[in-house]
Amino acid sequence: METRRYWITEELCTLPKTELWKGLRSIGMVEREYWQNDKQVIEQRYFINSFKADANIFATAVRGHWGIENRLHWCLDVTFREDESRIRKGNAPANMTTLRHICLNLFQKQGEKLSVNKKRQRSAWNDDFRAKVLFG
Repeated sequence: METRRYWITEELCTLPKTELWKGLRSIGMVEREYWQNDKQVIEQRYFINSFKADANIFATAVRGHWGIENRLHWCLDVTFREDESRIRKGNAPANMTTLRHICLNLFQKQGEKLSVNKKRQRSAWNDDFRAKVLFG
């Protein structure tokens, strides 16, 4: 069982230099309470927003954001085995993440009705298909 609570306000006086944040209209917090291994866990996440303080809009936006994030990370992990990567030094982790995102976007944009994983395999084996993925 999980409980989420949402708070949002347009009172921005507690934030420094709000004039530097173009379009800033509100700040919000989500509190998530759940049980894990017989222990109560309470997490808090904070958000800056470009919309007026409305709890329903805020809750919908937060849930939508995490849904997209979860699908993206799931796809990167399943298709590219990102969580198993041993790349750790210098800029290499960030560079590989960028390359994986580019590849994922190209595979999703490619028109055939195949899974991303199948498109990845086919691109590795077939020069013509790889050219279609890269150049449209």
